[in-house]
Amino acid sequence: MNRKAIINKTKKFVKQTLEGAEGGHDWFHTKRVLANSIHIAKKENANLFVVQLAALLHDIADAKFHDGDETLGPKMASEFLEAQKVDPLNREHIIKIIKSVSFKNSLSPIENPFDSIELQIVQDADRLDAIGAIGIARAFNYGGFKNRELYNPKVPPNMNMNKEAYKKSSAPTINHFYEKLLLLKEKMNTPTGKKLAENRHDFMLSYLDQFYQEWEGIK
Repeated sequence: MNRKAIINKTKKFVKQTLEGAEGGHDWFHTKRVLANSIHIAKKENANLFVVQLAALLHDIADAKFHDGDETLGPKMASEFLEAQKVDPLNREHIIKIIKSVSFKNSLSPIENPFDSIELQIVQDADRLDAIGAIGIARAFNYGGFKNRELYNPKVPPNMNMNKEAYKKSSAPTINHFYEKLLLLKEKMNTPTGKKLAENRHDFMLSYLDQFYQEWEGIK
């Protein structure tokens, strides 16, 4: 099977698998991450085939929707790629990207962390979709999905969470801006990702200013 056919088959597989998924981690999220990844990859010397497959499969079974199981997504992706006869080197590379791409993995030290330009690209693409107008919409959608408070002035953001504490957090959605979203601009890997993050970051700051102005209601 040629590479274009594999990409198309992967799109179909992901779209079917994520049917009915939570709105911030559905096929449309994956589609945006794919588009972001391709855009950034065109500016870098990267393996576009690996980038596209990793972007498509990065959220195939997000652990937070599967009782915290971080092995399921890589396993599903590996089995699918093997069935498509993707060569072992590319398959291994894609699985390493899927295992490494999440923000939460940056919160605790990892022994022998993996890195590649392809990982950096997919990670930047995923992080871009977590900030700006779309990022705000996704944050509140997930907060509603988990029945979390919008904001509680008595619950300050926790800026010193490790990976386990982050996974268990049930803090108000506004806290998530400080605990993750506003940190992402400085965590971008590529020059293209850094540049694209600037306007989205500034939009979030403007949104928060407006949010706090409206919080107490009109007096």
